[in-house]
Amino acid sequence: MSDTHEDECSPLDSEDYPTEERQADTAQTRSSSFIPAYADVEFLKRDRLRPVRFQLELLKPEILQQELGIDSTIVVFGSTRIPEPTKARQMRLQAEQAAQANPGNEALARQVQITARLEEKSHYYEMAREFGRIVTEHASAGPTKNAVIVTGSGSGIMEAANRGAHEAGGKSIGLNIIIPREQTPNPYVTPELCFQFQYFALRKMHFLMRAIALVVFPGGYGTLDELFETLTLIQTKKMKALPVILFGREYWERIINFEALIDEGAIDPADYELFQFVDTPQEAWKIIEEFYTAE
Repeated sequence: MSDTHEDECSPLDSEDYPTEERQADTAQTRSSSFIPAYADVEFLKRDRLRPVRFQLELLKPEILQQELGIDSTIVVFGSTRIPEPTKARQMRLQAEQAAQANPGNEALARQVQITARLEEKSHYYEMAREFGRIVTEHASAGPTKNAVIVTGSGSGIMEAANRGAHEAGGKSIGLNIIIPREQTPNPYVTPELCFQFQYFALRKMHFLMRAIALVVFPGGYGTLDELFETLTLIQTKKMKALPVILFGREYWERIINFEALIDEGAIDPADYELFQFVDTPQEAWKIIEEFYTAE
């Protein structure tokens, strides 16, 4: 691949922005109005410039992925709160110790139950890790050729999927989001494919722009939001059908009463067929392969 790209600076933009040494220090040059618009960060942050920020947030990841030859992805969603088994056990033991030291404290007693459930679900971390490895090692032909794992770049399930891809010697993508509680990208995302977003809408768009499959592990509000938005887009034919795979039937049917939605007339019986349940990474990969082999 060439080191130059067709949309690099044109001759008109080739001169560097003047440095302090090259620029006269006057009241005029010190004024913020004198800063070229593209270099004026405070100007770009204005409310009226939001459409421009939208465009930039769409274009930067799009252009960089194109330059790196990313044309198909497999999306992995899931909770940031599901840790690897060893850490999950440590969390439960710490919660039990805190509860034992404060008998009668209902909040601590409940935390013991919560950490016990997280420990029960920690096997999903290893499943996501294995799935990331399988995709990276086996996506080699047809529509799945060179498919790259993409996650939200956080901890938990996302970390596991990126980790599996990394351990298999492949690339993986992370789409981070700026939120009040800092979300640091996990260390397994390929650095040149780690992007940060201000807007959820643009981030969601990038999750699906190249997606050939969506794999969803147990999660909370964010995972549910991303799952249902994808199902809605497929249901309304705003995007082509693709495999939507949910790990852990027991979890999902406990959290969401899909049959009740059908009984209430809120969705059609056919809408229940937009996704499939699996219990192993191998099952998930088989569904993806068979979906595209059958086309």
